[in-house]
Amino acid sequence: MSDDLRSQFEQAYLDLGRLGHRPDNDTLLRIYALYKQGSEGDVHGEKPGFFDFVGTAKYEAWATLKGTPREVAMRDYVALVKSLGG
Repeated sequence: MSDDLRSQFEQAYLDLGRLGHRPDNDTLLRIYALYKQGSEGDVHGEKPGFFDFVGTAKYEAWATLKGTPREVAMRDYVALVKSLGG
């Protein structure tokens, strides 16, 4: 993984915090999943319980990216944040 991609990924994370608006929930889940895949790789750990709706949604969003190379997830994350104005 190139240092340039890692620095872009880290900068996108910072830029996300400076957005002037809150993205919709589907976009937030996509952002979360791409960040987790890019930073940690494939989903791991136990799926949250049935009544943890937010935790379950996040886990399932991340699980949809299983097998996606970290570099691809990082590039997609950077592109998504840029498209939001970050």
